[in-house]
Amino acid sequence: MTKVSLLLGAFAASACVQAFVVPSAPAVTQGPKLEDRATTCTFSGSNGASSASKSQKSCATIVLSNVAVPSGVTLDLSDLNDGTTVIFEGTTTWGYKEWSGPLLQIEGNHITVQGASGAILNPDGARWWDGEGSNGGKTKPKFFAAHDLTSSTITNLNIKNTPVQAVSINGANGLTINGMTIDNSAGDSGGGHNTDGFDIGSSSNVVISGAKVYNQDDCVAVNSGTNITFSGGLCSGGHGLSIGSVGGRDDNTVQTVTFSNSQVTKSSNGIRIKATAGDTGTIKGVTYSGITLSSITSYGILIEQNYNGGDLHGSPTSGIPITNLILQNISGSGSVQSSATNIAIVCGSGACSNWTWNNVDVTGGKKYGSCQNVPSPASC
Repeated sequence: MTKVSLLLGAFAASACVQAFVVPSAPAVTQGPKLEDRATTCTFSGSNGASSASKSQKSCATIVLSNVAVPSGVTLDLSDLNDGTTVIFEGTTTWGYKEWSGPLLQIEGNHITVQGASGAILNPDGARWWDGEGSNGGKTKPKFFAAHDLTSSTITNLNIKNTPVQAVSINGANGLTINGMTIDNSAGDSGGGHNTDGFDIGSSSNVVISGAKVYNQDDCVAVNSGTNITFSGGLCSGGHGLSIGSVGGRDDNTVQTVTFSNSQVTKSSNGIRIKATAGDTGTIKGVTYSGITLSSITSYGILIEQNYNGGDLHGSPTSGIPITNLILQNISGSGSVQSSATNIAIVCGSGACSNWTWNNVDVTGGKKYGSCQNVPSPASC
């Protein structure tokens, strides 16, 4: 006799369906183990965030469709099974509260995160913007903690108007991010501040390609990590492509980082490497290649070993050497505004060495008159 069993598991504001059919042949075939059965769970509405968090161990694929995350709540997917896929559909929103966040947290091994066509993650950061960012005023939640992701991918996420920092990558190993857009351009006139695009720390083998970042702080800041690549990107309105600041953290090693074939425009800096005065650490094997600069308002290229809460403060120190640095094919006709500085390099004694400086053409601004210990063949 044929037996058909249909099990329906209902979650608040969610749908999670499993179907099991026993063949009609006399010899019953052994089905897959429960944990191997593919399960797609869809969550939506104001209860979608809590239901998804509670059910994340039960779902091979999690679809977040027009989820409205309540105020003061993290959309928490930090306990996913290996191999889980997370798909954002429609518009994901967050309620308003003054708190530190994060608003979204995803962790795990072999995780796939995707944005469906037309999907937007919109925390409506303008409600927090007051021109002070993380330095004061309202307490603002950080947006996306992409922490402890290993052998994972994030594809086609469209993020709009984060309260402060957008994407924090920490403790990752083997993370690939493709086609992400972070659009905080409304903050240019609306009080956005410290809206970093990507902050990277203590991570390895991270690849970010085809990103578009419109913001009011670092487009990318690599504070520590190894084997980090940012390529084919667009950075507009922020502080450019940055290393650091390095120093004064638990991890102060930056090694083998590549920025390539990217555009930086309407930003305060184009290329910036910041080593904190008086601290120790390592900056080694950083490459900037094929970077086009335009409408830079402060420094086209800024490399400093005297960063101290601000750029070019005091005397440089030698505790964080900058070695094996490569700058090649850096260009942009009139790339720096006339009131800005083309290139500033301030190194401690013997602390900058083995540099490659090839086809670097940064023009339009002023010459910096206080460069120190500039290694050949670089020029300042």
